[in-house]
Amino acid sequence: MAGSLLLTALMVVAAFSQCLFASDSCSEEVARLQEQEKLLKGQLQKQELLLHRLQGLNQPGKKNNSRPDQSQDTQYTDCSQLFTSGSKSSGFYTINPHGSPFPVRVYCDMSDGGGWTVIQRRINGTEKFNRSWAEYKDGFGDMDAEFWLGNDNLHYITTQGNYSLRIKLGDFDGNQRYAEYKNFQVADEKNHYRLAFGTYVGTAGDALSGSYQVGVSVWAGHQGIKFSTYDQDNDNYNGSCAQEDKGGWWFNKCHSAHLNGMYYPNGHYNALTDDGVVWYTWRGWWYSLKTSVMKLRPIDFKIDPIDDPNAVLRRPPL
Repeated sequence: MAGSLLLTALMVVAAFSQCLFASDSCSEEVARLQEQEKLLKGQLQKQELLLHRLQGLNQPGKKNNSRPDQSQDTQYTDCSQLFTSGSKSSGFYTINPHGSPFPVRVYCDMSDGGGWTVIQRRINGTEKFNRSWAEYKDGFGDMDAEFWLGNDNLHYITTQGNYSLRIKLGDFDGNQRYAEYKNFQVADEKNHYRLAFGTYVGTAGDALSGSYQVGVSVWAGHQGIKFSTYDQDNDNYNGSCAQEDKGGWWFNKCHSAHLNGMYYPNGHYNALTDDGVVWYTWRGWWYSLKTSVMKLRPIDFKIDPIDDPNAVLRRPPL
């Protein structure tokens, strides 16, 4: 890239020299080359920024000075261990899940009893979720806003033990619902990040299993389903659910839940397919939710009564 930029700059100088006594067409050629030089400079800056970020990921001990993590100690395998160790503030931490080749920077949600490792967040549509297999594998986005933690990281975390997945959803009228699944697990890339989960509790309805109606789970349930993206189709549909619904997800034929769909800023939407941020059992296929947060915590996590917002204070018996 740097060589191309230098060559273009030399061409601009040469063309300008030749155009001192030439026609307007030559001046147009100089303008075109100057525009090309500007474009190459922009591309070079982007590549340098990407290289800087990759170097940061490959140097686990190096801190991010723009937003320092609250903990760089990599002895903890998830946010629940950080919470138990005394880190009670929500924010950025570094964990080291079993099997992961390098430490992972995560956002820990220390509310809802604490210890939650956030794996996905949608809040305003600023991030594009119609991404490639490689991007979903590694993760993408801004942890200050919208992001996907990465399918490899989901696999490393969920195979450490029995984890619960809690999904918090919000609509454009200020209403909120949640769905929680026990024994949430994501397989490795060799098995296409196949999804498995256990029993459901919550207020949003069980959209993942498709058990809300007889026969629906056969085509819209997500139990045991492989992950798909627009460039790697692993669904059970004749076409490509990921291409039609514009996001990576565990598609069947195609879905009852799709939290990585297109972000529509008004909730109700019209499209060729139900490609919004969808949780069917709450707002249906043709309503795109305003917010979505997916987070993990071990099932056997012990909540201190002081930290439990649902704890009831009782007077000792007389």
